[in-house]
Amino acid sequence: MVSSSLPGVCGCCGALRPRYKRLVDNIFPEDPEDGLVKTNMEKLTFYALSAPEKLDRIGAYLSEKLIRDVSRHRYGYVCIAMEALDQLLMACHCQSINLFVESFLKMVAKLLESEKPDLQILGTNSFVKFANIEEDTPSYHRSYDFFVSRFSEMCHSSHDDMDTRTKIRMSGIKGLQGVVRKTVNDELQANIWDPQHMDKIVPSLLFNLQHAEETESRSPSPLQTTEKEKENPAELAERCLRELLGRAAYGNIKNAIKPLASVPQHSHLVIQQLLSHLDANSRSAATVRAGIVEVLSEAAVIAASGSVGPTVLEVFNTLLRQLRLSIDYALTGSYDCAIAGGTKIIKEHEERMFQEAVIKTTGSFASTLPTYQRSEVMLFIMSKVPLPSLHHPLDTGKNRNRLTQIMLLKSLLQVSTGFQCSNMLTALPSSFLDRLLSAALMEDAEIRLFVLQILISFIDRHGNKHKFQTISTISDISILKLKVDKCSRQDTVFMKKHSQQLYRHMYLTCKEESNGRAHYEAIYSLLALTSIELANEEVVVDLIRLALAMQELAQVNEDNLPLYSRCALYALGAAYLNLISQLTTVPAFCQHIHEVIEMRQKEAPYLLPEGVFAEKPRLSRNLDRLGPEILFRQSKISEVLGGSGYNSDRLSTPYIPQLTGTGAERALRCQGREVGRQSGRISTSKPPATFLKVKRPLTIRSIDSVAVEEQERERRRQVVEKFQKAPFEEIAAHCGSSSLDRRPPPSPSGTITAAYGQPQSHSIPVYEMKFPDLCVY
Repeated sequence: MVSSSLPGVCGCCGALRPRYKRLVDNIFPEDPEDGLVKTNMEKLTFYALSAPEKLDRIGAYLSEKLIRDVSRHRYGYVCIAMEALDQLLMACHCQSINLFVESFLKMVAKLLESEKPDLQILGTNSFVKFANIEEDTPSYHRSYDFFVSRFSEMCHSSHDDMDTRTKIRMSGIKGLQGVVRKTVNDELQANIWDPQHMDKIVPSLLFNLQHAEETESRSPSPLQTTEKEKENPAELAERCLRELLGRAAYGNIKNAIKPLASVPQHSHLVIQQLLSHLDANSRSAATVRAGIVEVLSEAAVIAASGSVGPTVLEVFNTLLRQLRLSIDYALTGSYDCAIAGGTKIIKEHEERMFQEAVIKTTGSFASTLPTYQRSEVMLFIMSKVPLPSLHHPLDTGKNRNRLTQIMLLKSLLQVSTGFQCSNMLTALPSSFLDRLLSAALMEDAEIRLFVLQILISFIDRHGNKHKFQTISTISDISILKLKVDKCSRQDTVFMKKHSQQLYRHMYLTCKEESNGRAHYEAIYSLLALTSIELANEEVVVDLIRLALAMQELAQVNEDNLPLYSRCALYALGAAYLNLISQLTTVPAFCQHIHEVIEMRQKEAPYLLPEGVFAEKPRLSRNLDRLGPEILFRQSKISEVLGGSGYNSDRLSTPYIPQLTGTGAERALRCQGREVGRQSGRISTSKPPATFLKVKRPLTIRSIDSVAVEEQERERRRQVVEKFQKAPFEEIAAHCGSSSLDRRPPPSPSGTITAAYGQPQSHSIPVYEMKFPDLCVY
C-alpha cells in the first residue's frame, strides 16, 4: 500500500513501516481541524497496553513528530500530539512508563520554550495532568529544575496584551503547583524544599499576590465574581501558597518562610521602590543617597539569588545614571548643572564616597547573577563608556568624560572580578572586546590600567592572577603552584579570531610614555595568564615573538621612549621569556634564557625586573651600547624551538602588529599622536626633522605590506595543515561546498558549457585558472 503522505520511508511503501509508527501516524487526520482520530487512538492505546515494551518507542516517535511540527508552525498537529500523549499517560501504568515520561517531559519543555503563548499554555496543561497521576514505578533520575525556572518566569510575564499576560501568569502558577504536587511526597525526586527552588517559587507566587488590584479592577460586575476567581492570578497564587505551606514539614518550613521574611512584600517590588526612592532623592545630600544605595545593595543581593524578574538591567541603569549625576554635581558644585553655584554646598569627598558606594553595589549585585545575565550587564556598562573615534573626538567636556570613563570602568572591573566562563567567545564577544580594547590605547594612564585589569579578570579562570602581581625572574616556577588546564576547543577558536587584536593592543600599550610600574606589571600578568589559560603551540610562538618585539622596541627606540620605559621593556621581556621557557620545558630554550639572565645579573642588572621594578629603580643611560650577549636572540630561540617541533618559519619572522579594521584606525591615530610629540620634541632639540616625517609613513606602509604577506603565509600554512591532518570526509565536504559556490574552471582548450547545455567558447590561459584552496601550496 503506497503512502503518499510519508515520502522517503522504505522507498514509499508504508506497509514496511513498524506497526507502532503506522498506528501513531493514523491518529493524525489530513486536516488538523478535524481533531484526533478517536477510533485510531483507541487502537494505539490498546496496542500500548498489549505491548508495553513499545511504549518508549511510541513516545520517542511522537516527540519527533511534535518537534518537527513545532518548527514548521503546524500547531494543529502539535495539539493533536499532546492530546494523544495525555491519553496514553492516563491509560498506561506499566513498569516501562518511565521512558515514555522522559519523552513526554521533553515535549512539554519544547512547548514551554516556545514564544507562542498558546503553546506555553498547552504545555502547562499537559504537565498539570501528568502531575496529578500517581505513578506505579519510581523514577531515580528525573529532574524538574527546568520546569521550576520556566514556570517561575511565566509567573512574571510582561506580555503587552493584558488578557494574554493573565493567562500566562496563571499557567505559570498552575505549573508550579503541579511541580510541588509531583515532588513533595516523593523521596526519590529532587527536593523541592531546597533553597534553590523555594527562592524561585515563593517570590513568583508573592509577585502575583501583589498584583491583585490590577486583576480585580478588570471584574465587570459583582455577579461574575465567583466565575472570575478562577481566572484571577492572585486568588490562584494564594491557594497555591497555602497548599505549599500546608504540605511543608517542620524541617522544611524554614526554606519556605525565609523568602517571605527576607522580603516583606516582594523583592522585585522592594527594589523598584528603592530605585524610585533613589531617583526622587537624586538632589539630596550625598550621604542620604549613599544610605539608599547601601540598602539597595542588600535588597538586590536577595533578589538576584533567585534570578527572576525583569529588574536586573533596571538596577544597573539607575545606578549608572546616579553615577553620572554625581560626577556632574562634583564638577559644577551645584545640584542644578545648568546653574553655576547652587544653593546647597556640595562636598566633593562626600560625592566620591557616594560614587564608591555605587560601584561597590554594582559589584555585589553582579556577583550573585548567573553567567548569562552577568555578561549582559557587562555589555550594558561598556556601551555607556564614552569613547573617542576618528570622526567623533571627545573634545567637549573632557574632564567630565574622563571621570565618567573611570567610574564606569571601575564598575566594570567590579562586575568582572570573579567572573568565570568556560567559553571565551561568550565572555568576550566582538562588540564588547572592540570597545574595551579601544580604551586600552587612550592617553589617560589610569584608564589604560583599568582596561588591562579587566582583561586579566576575564582571562584568569583558575585563580592564578595573584601569583603574577610582581614581576620577577624566578628560577623555578613550580613553587608558584600554578593551576594549568589544557586549552579547550572554544579557547582555540577565540584565539584564532581575536589573538592578533590582543597582541596588537598589548604591543601598542607598551609604547605609551606615561606607563608606570603598575602598567608593566599588568601587561606581564596578561601575558602570563594568556600563556596558561589560552595557549596552544601557535599562541606560544606568537607570544614569544611579541616579547622579542618588546625588546626590539626598547633597543631601536624609534619612539624616543623615556629611560624608565626602555629599561622596563627589557625587564618585562626577560621575566616573560623566563616564564614561558619553563612552561614549554624545552631544555635548550631554558638554557639560552638562563644564560642571558645570568649575564644581565653580572653586567646589566638594570635590564632585569629585580632592578627596574623596585622602590628605587636601577637605571642606566648606556642602553645604546648593549652587547649581544645580554640580549635574547630571535635566531637562537627559533633554532632551539624549531628543533623541538615548533614552527621555525613563524618564529624567525619578527612580530609586526597587523593593522586591520578599527584597530588600524586606532593604531594610526596613535602613530599620528606620536608623530606630533616627536615633531614637537625634535623641533626644539634636533632641527633636521624631515627624516622622521618621511620615515613614519614609509614605516606604516611597510607594516601593512608585511602584515599582508604574513597573513598570506598563515593562510597557506593552515591549508597545508588541513590537507595533512583533516579527515578525508571533511576535505571532500570542503571541496564539494567550494565547487557549489564557484563556477567550474574552464578547460585549457577554451571550451566551456554554458547554461542550458549550449557550448560557449572562451579562451583562458592555464595560469589564470582558479583552483580550490586545498590545491594551493
